[in-house]
Amino acid sequence: MKLLLVEDEPDLLASLVSYLRAQHYVCEVATTFAQAQEKMLLHSYECIVLDLGLPGGDGLDLLRELQKHHPGAAVIITSARAAVGDRIAGLELGADDYLPKPFYLPELSARIAALVRRRHYQGTNLLCVGELRVDVPARRAAVAERPLTLTRTEFDLLLLLLANQGRVVTKGAIAEHLSGDAAEQFDTFENVYAHVKNLKRKLTEAGAPSYIRMVYGLGYRFDVSEA
Repeated sequence: MKLLLVEDEPDLLASLVSYLRAQHYVCEVATTFAQAQEKMLLHSYECIVLDLGLPGGDGLDLLRELQKHHPGAAVIITSARAAVGDRIAGLELGADDYLPKPFYLPELSARIAALVRRRHYQGTNLLCVGELRVDVPARRAAVAERPLTLTRTEFDLLLLLLANQGRVVTKGAIAEHLSGDAAEQFDTFENVYAHVKNLKRKLTEAGAPSYIRMVYGLGYRFDVSEA
């Protein structure tokens, strides 16, 4: 799962990246208003962790812009601002949660997980799709009680496809989701093809139908109805 961390305090940002990457998130960062604006408008994220006090502008203005271009984006505000008015304004502008500084990293991680679960997985930790069972927080998957041995990347890919059931996920979106900023360095999508191929093979070997379908020239779709 891919996050955008908008934070200008170097020590806090380093702690956020270290902790959340250990929780299996792909983390992109922005330290100024301009950097955050560019990333938020050009890319999509499972969750944006947004500090309000940024060099070059106000985080509330970023929220306003985000709602114009990506309404419904998942946002958790983190801020040292104590004014209740700022909290209310952020929530009214579309933020899902507000976590005042200082905060505990495990609490932020738990709030991110709860938000992603609510937005993408119908509020449940256990996804049941056909014969496939996926325990999201435990990062375990099985087909008809037969465990799947997936790499971290393969599991993240499976979650991405499950969160977009019935919709085409482009090769570019998959590359960004799995690699973050590093995806821009790829000239081809060979890594995407390889990960999808390996995931499909493991699902098939475990006895699952052909849930993952290639949409020629675009990307891939996870669809139980076509299996």
